[in-house]
Amino acid sequence: MRFGYTILYVPDVAATVGFYEQAIGLTRRFIHESGMYAEMETGGTVLAFAHLSMAEANGLQVTPPNAAQPAPPVEICFVADDPELAFEHAVKHGAALVRPVEEKPWGQKVGHLRDLNGFVIEICSAM
Repeated sequence: MRFGYTILYVPDVAATVGFYEQAIGLTRRFIHESGMYAEMETGGTVLAFAHLSMAEANGLQVTPPNAAQPAPPVEICFVADDPELAFEHAVKHGAALVRPVEEKPWGQKVGHLRDLNGFVIEICSAM
C-alpha cells in the first residue's frame, strides 16, 4: 500500500487550480477538458481537485467547503525552504491568514492559511 493522492471536492476547479498556481507556486499536472477534475505536481504525491458534483456521481455525500464557515477537518501541508517567504507570497496572492509563521518548541517553523475554498494550508520548514 502507498499513498497516491488527495482529492479535495471544490465548487470551482479552475479557480482552485489558479489559486494553487499563484499563491502556493504549484504546477498544474493535468486538468480534464470538462473542467471537473485537475491534478497538481507536489513532489511524491498528487494534490487533486474535483468538482463537488463528482462526489455525488461517485456516490459520496460531502459537505461543500465554505471559506466563510469553520474550516473542514483537513489540513494540507507544504514544506518550504523559506516558510516566511512562501507564507508572505501566499497571502499576497489571496490566501487568508490564520496564524503567522512561528517557531515551534521542536524547532520547526509553522504557519497556517486558508485557501479560497476555506481549506487550511500549513506552510512549514522541514523537520
